[in-house]
Amino acid sequence: MTKHHGLTINGRFLSQNQTGVQRYAFHTLKAMESLVTEKDTVRIIAPRQKPQVQAPQFPVLKTGPLSGHAWEQSVLPAQLHGSRLLNLCNTAPVVIRNQIVCIHDANVFTMPESYSRGFRAYYRLLQPWIAKRSLRVATVSQSSARQIARHLQIPLGDIAILPNGHEHALTWSPERAELARTFYDRRIAATGRQFILLLGSRAKHKNLQLLLALADDLDRLGIDLVVAGGGSDIFPAAQMQQHANVSLLGRVSDDDLAFLLDRALCLVFPSLTEGFGLPLVEAMARGCPIISSHLASMPDVCGDAALLASPFDAKPWLDHIKALLGAQDLRQDLIEKGRRQMKNFSWRTTAEGYLALCETPGKRLSQATPSALANYATAPALSVSVAIATRGRPAVVSETVRHLLAHQTLKPQRVVLSTVDPADAGDLCQLDEVEIITGPGGLAAQRNTALAALSSETDIVVFFDDDFVADRNWLAAAVRAFQDENRLAGFTGLVVADGIKGPGLSFAEAISILEQSSSKDALWMPSYSPYGCNMAFRHAAIGSLRFDERLVLYGWLEDRDFGAALARQGGLLVQCGQAFGVHMGSKSGRVSGLRLGYSQIINPLYMLGKGTISLQEAGGQIFRNVASNLVLSLKPEPYIDRIGRLKGNLTGFADVLRGTLQPEKAAKLFMDKDKGHRPAVEQQK
Repeated sequence: MTKHHGLTINGRFLSQNQTGVQRYAFHTLKAMESLVTEKDTVRIIAPRQKPQVQAPQFPVLKTGPLSGHAWEQSVLPAQLHGSRLLNLCNTAPVVIRNQIVCIHDANVFTMPESYSRGFRAYYRLLQPWIAKRSLRVATVSQSSARQIARHLQIPLGDIAILPNGHEHALTWSPERAELARTFYDRRIAATGRQFILLLGSRAKHKNLQLLLALADDLDRLGIDLVVAGGGSDIFPAAQMQQHANVSLLGRVSDDDLAFLLDRALCLVFPSLTEGFGLPLVEAMARGCPIISSHLASMPDVCGDAALLASPFDAKPWLDHIKALLGAQDLRQDLIEKGRRQMKNFSWRTTAEGYLALCETPGKRLSQATPSALANYATAPALSVSVAIATRGRPAVVSETVRHLLAHQTLKPQRVVLSTVDPADAGDLCQLDEVEIITGPGGLAAQRNTALAALSSETDIVVFFDDDFVADRNWLAAAVRAFQDENRLAGFTGLVVADGIKGPGLSFAEAISILEQSSSKDALWMPSYSPYGCNMAFRHAAIGSLRFDERLVLYGWLEDRDFGAALARQGGLLVQCGQAFGVHMGSKSGRVSGLRLGYSQIINPLYMLGKGTISLQEAGGQIFRNVASNLVLSLKPEPYIDRIGRLKGNLTGFADVLRGTLQPEKAAKLFMDKDKGHRPAVEQQK
């Protein structure tokens, strides 16, 4: 039993419609009742409005003429009188520092289209202030902690993880069900069909259209799609008329939901993002198998107790439903695993955590620290393939690939080495873990060859240069980011040392630099153009897009062009400091300065015409390159052909004046001078 003095609960949730957030507050406080010996040491302050949620058994003070956010920001602070404030529903008074706040998710940043403009604006303004001023921030899952750390810019390790519980779902009584029983008797039992359960919502991140697209396939299997919750306008009327096996039940009671969960073939949960996903543990508690999205918090909540699938592809969902339909053993196995998994989530444990934080705000609970990488290394929810284009540097690529295979905490499902000649792979041909493919030369062409070799089951494709040495957690950090952030299309890590800007780095030097470097958790830069030496993309976002093979020279703006094309399709591009590495910038097999200098002029103008670079960016790129070549040609570095680049710049300008804009011409220039020279990866930004 715990005795706690002077704790005030923000009771604004009592006047709100009940959603998962309000359930969290109620059940957490309900569990506190048995932990607090003197109930009058904890009080709830609430608006005067009629309660929509039952109040726990603590004294409740209803006060103030206002309601909503206005009440929370003005009336509530005036009533605290120095007591510590606990806020369990995302928001809190900005003027108060002596408080603990639970922020359930960062959905207004990760899925803004699910919310109104006013709602987004208020939360984006309010939550960063609250997060920075409060004594402590809590959240409900590791995934939410990482999202909050990225978008609200607070230390990841300072966020306490206090998840939802499962016990309440065991108290529901299907015997008291009314609406669900009537529907079941009329539609399901009378026809002998089975049904899968989908929880209704108009919010776009719930991704309900994915399952509606399967309605005809389900109908042929004798399966109905039953949607509980939400209104009658979840799906357009025209779509509903097309699918007689889809039923919208509207809002249902907890007892009705228990009735449905107890009888459904499975719960399908195709969300793009969730702070926690309370219905998942409710389904586990009721013995209902689950098919869930493999993004955000859902893999952590489900563990091995669910079938996971990409929310971007309907086919695996249908495959999982068929598997459940035809295998009673599989269904029973998921039910048993679910009953074990649900025990990890207890309202009592969460209540104990909040009481501990309120007593000692700095107390270490279950933290979202970098050590959590191990969870993703052992059982990643996303399939990762690494593609490396190489030519003419077998010794270099052998060192970097062997290091990658030996040290990454998350092992890739495939490592594809894209070459022009198998000899480019050197002794890597002896490794079973490396798949060597051949195709046309040029970085863009070789990356396209690698993309063509990937299977549809690949979730994330990572492109490393053959002279990039990745930190051991690079792949794990990338997977976490793509899993947490459903809008993420492209990802670039932090280059802690780049030998391309100097004489180059040896492999031993790169390893030494990595050992002295550490993760930069706070670095999360949206709208960041990918850097080709270390970048990853969501395979589903790439689709039919390919690298532009007219950008023929190795590593000259093809990465920025590709990233900009993805961004135009709505994809989010970021740089993240949790993934880092060293780009050796090996000088062997480099293209001549003449060709590169030509591309420094032509490529930005070509991309400007495509719309993958702005006029300001193209102009700045050209100006910086020409200025550098002009100034440094007076005393050129021994490892850069400045004179050749300057000549190439002039040739490029001459072609522009003649109206010629052909980036592929760079590969054909100065053939006599460059005869016998084998170009390899060139990174020059």
